[in-house]
Amino acid sequence: MKKAAAVLFIVMIQMATTMPLIMAWTPPPPPTSAAKCPLDALKLGACIDVLSGLVHVGIGDPVVNQCCPVIQGVLALEAALCLCTTIRAKLLNLNILLPIALELIVTCGGTVPPGFKCPAQ
Repeated sequence: MKKAAAVLFIVMIQMATTMPLIMAWTPPPPPTSAAKCPLDALKLGACIDVLSGLVHVGIGDPVVNQCCPVIQGVLALEAALCLCTTIRAKLLNLNILLPIALELIVTCGGTVPPGFKCPAQ
């Protein structure tokens, strides 16, 4: 009986010393909303397809008519980040398409931060 009481006492002491450590642990925060683009991926992909055909042509009415409705309603920075993600997902050249995509945001009435670059993956 004394052995059982001693073992129980040791277990209770161990629990008392480790429980605060377990209680102090906090889970990592959930992914930020920046991780998920608020725009329709299919429509944005179609917009990028149109933009990729304009590398040597420039922005005009067909692009504005097809792409502006897709990116309207979100902040220009969010739209730019979504465009970066979509360009990468389509395995297209960011160095060529990003300036055209940023020009599109400006044409659609947005303001992109100066010197904007797509975040590294």
